[in-house]
Amino acid sequence: MEAKKHTISVLMLPWLAHGHINPFLELAKKLASKNFHIYLCSTPVNLNSIKKRVSEKYSQSIELIELHLLSLPDLPPHYHTTNGLPPHLMNTLKTAFELASPNFSKILQTLHPDLVIHDYNQPWVTDSASSMNIPAVQFPTFSATVVALAIHMSDNTEEKFPFPEIYLREHEMISLKKDIDEVPSKKFPYDEAIRRSHDIILVKTCRDFEGKYIDYLSNLTSKKIVPVGSLVQESMDQDDYEEIAQWLDKKEKSSTVFVSFGSEYFLSKEEILAVAQGLELSKVNFIWVIRFPQGERLNIRDALPEGYLERVGERGMIMEGWAPQALILQHPSIGGFVSHCGWSSFMESMKFGVPIIAMPMHIDQPMNARLVEYIGVGVEAAKDEDGKLQSEEIAKAIREKLQSEEIAKATREVLVEESGEAVRKKAKELSEKMNAKEDEEIDGVAEELVALCSNK
Repeated sequence: MEAKKHTISVLMLPWLAHGHINPFLELAKKLASKNFHIYLCSTPVNLNSIKKRVSEKYSQSIELIELHLLSLPDLPPHYHTTNGLPPHLMNTLKTAFELASPNFSKILQTLHPDLVIHDYNQPWVTDSASSMNIPAVQFPTFSATVVALAIHMSDNTEEKFPFPEIYLREHEMISLKKDIDEVPSKKFPYDEAIRRSHDIILVKTCRDFEGKYIDYLSNLTSKKIVPVGSLVQESMDQDDYEEIAQWLDKKEKSSTVFVSFGSEYFLSKEEILAVAQGLELSKVNFIWVIRFPQGERLNIRDALPEGYLERVGERGMIMEGWAPQALILQHPSIGGFVSHCGWSSFMESMKFGVPIIAMPMHIDQPMNARLVEYIGVGVEAAKDEDGKLQSEEIAKAIREKLQSEEIAKATREVLVEESGEAVRKKAKELSEKMNAKEDEEIDGVAEELVALCSNK
């Protein structure tokens, strides 16, 4: 497992969620193309799920390193991942991950890389690396906006965040506090952990839409913030895409919405009904990916209103489980993305110039949704005071993005439709800027990491 000569070897340790592992893997691929040698470390169950994505092209420059967690009664090896993990075991997984720090230290001693890149909730990684004089750089997979807000809230409990466009509604604050309270207080003081990053912090973002938040985050941490770009997953599952592509090919340009709420959020029965009714009311084409928790899987027909599939007919394609999101979003028939606003989904949407209909659910997603509206690349479907989705608001938000001219003329929302046109234009403009700067951004990342290793 010794790295090639004249390369910089990097040991990467993401959190055990696919929404974290995927950006780390894509960053590994980008750095491998710049003559870095990457060791990507995670649990066996996670590594098995990504093995096929380390293609022959990267077989000599990216190695997968197994991190074994301690055996706990309620946490067998197939639960050493957040994918399919019963919610009540999340804290158990976090505990097991932290208790694996001695195993990680052994890996560090064996490989002795030039650099460690790690996730947001691992202050113990910094301690292990520092003891061996190895610089450790943090790579949180959230937006710069969310990271800055989290640190601001830790530092300035009485002062308002200096960007009023980024805020939390009451039900969102209650939900966020609940998520925070579920993490034992001894774990992961976030503001302290991120400040221990060695000189720089890597963030999956672009200055074109997060510039001022990047600068504020730099001021808060006294670190240089280095944007790494979109890190959109390479498209490899062409076989799974064939049927979808054939269906999309029959639709007019920008006439269809893609509906997905990420890999780890499950809509409640009430939310499924609200989304279903909203899509039906919108009268636009749609592809909808529905996921169910392990042990609670339903027949799609049983999860939807009676007669729903017959009523929407060829206007809708509904899939259960998983879909090749990046491939779908770049199809010319896709004109909008009904999204939970997870950061990876946001970045994919921006890369392909697809406007967002934001339906945030929890954690960082509400702040991302505010950013969507503020920078003008989408609209948010309003919820009621209790945070519940309203089908009429979903339909309204979708129509603003996708109505044809004929439908627009027949509605009373002419001004809104014009606003929707501006949103589509803004999404396309940002997409062009992002794609033009991708190579430049990764070159900058490589230069920063080389300089960091040279000065250790």
